[in-house]
Amino acid sequence: MSPESETILPQSPDLAAEQRTGQPSDLEIKDAALIFKDVWRDLENEYGRSNLRFPKEIILLGGAPGAGKGTNTGFILKARGLTCPPIVVSALLDTPEARRIKDAGMMVGDREVLGILLRELLKPEYADGCILDGFPRTEVQVDALKQLVSKMHALRAEFHHTPLGIHFRQPTVHIMVLFVEERVSVERQLKRGKLTKAHNDEVRRTGTGELWEERATDYDRELARRRYRVFKEQTWDALQSLKSIFHYHFINAQGTIEEVEENIVQELSYQSSLELDPATHDTLRSIPVASDLSIHARQEMVKRLDSYQLEHGELLSRVVGFIDRKIMPIVRRHAISGVSHINTEDSLLHDPLALAMLIDVFSERGYYAVVDQHRIEVPKKFDLKTGEITNRTKKVFRLSIRFAGSQIRRGG
Repeated sequence: MSPESETILPQSPDLAAEQRTGQPSDLEIKDAALIFKDVWRDLENEYGRSNLRFPKEIILLGGAPGAGKGTNTGFILKARGLTCPPIVVSALLDTPEARRIKDAGMMVGDREVLGILLRELLKPEYADGCILDGFPRTEVQVDALKQLVSKMHALRAEFHHTPLGIHFRQPTVHIMVLFVEERVSVERQLKRGKLTKAHNDEVRRTGTGELWEERATDYDRELARRRYRVFKEQTWDALQSLKSIFHYHFINAQGTIEEVEENIVQELSYQSSLELDPATHDTLRSIPVASDLSIHARQEMVKRLDSYQLEHGELLSRVVGFIDRKIMPIVRRHAISGVSHINTEDSLLHDPLALAMLIDVFSERGYYAVVDQHRIEVPKKFDLKTGEITNRTKKVFRLSIRFAGSQIRRGG
């Protein structure tokens, strides 16, 4: 339970002007464009354009001091089906050059922050998504983020119809802010200071355990207030400026852990239009979404569906049409029980890929689908002279479709 770490970046006169007007200055926009162009050129030279594969989903996590980012990060990762650790920008800024700057009492600049961060985002473990803690914190970083997402869309368009298309999926950016009032923030910081002091005193006394990080702001009420105000003046404003561009989630973090987790679940409730490629989402639109969609193995399933659309779009459309016309009318008749068993001999399902698509489509829409294939020998011809019976093999597919029926929702 070490306190959240944080790197405060300098506030230039142009940033102060932006806070007065609500808009970044022309100088800042120019600086951001130059910085991003320089960093992007380095990445292309170092990795090659075809290897600039950024996460499909980026969750920008911001929070007031004491709002519980460290406490809730694991829960957010689980809610989104992500297994990679969060990327904490302050922890990334531990390069020799960054340490030299900080040791001199100076602040790490936007160019170095951006260069280190983008290289981290290119690591394979973040391909499906990541939580990004501590970025953006300045208007230059905000504009650089916009340019990054624009580049991600451009790369997707460039490689969409190539064998590399599956590596350049529709990017999704979430802004998530855990918020508490100043009074709550200050009290939580001071409480953390007391817990840290008691823990560290015990470690020093017994020689057992690891020391927690001690921060001056956790022991001084006025410093705690100042830290909260820095958050409101820098991080809060930076994230708010992205509210109209990306998916924005405001989380009231003033309650108990259980209450905050419930708020997070409600804010991150699944919306397929945010995750699927638009063409894939349009293909699946006619299949209704079940109310309680499981996110188990969600990332892999989304990846498969997008690959179906990209590589086998015509077959996927046929499978969706088959479900819509022949399966859903039967499923709807079992809306109360939530269980439907269907037998079909349709030749479409003889294709193993079509069968896999069918299961994934139902899973994406929130149903639990199981398909059993049975081979039945049916007499075709009987020879009266020899008594020989000639059979033909009939394939029968038995589908079991389960979902949250109305009885379950009523508690029956």
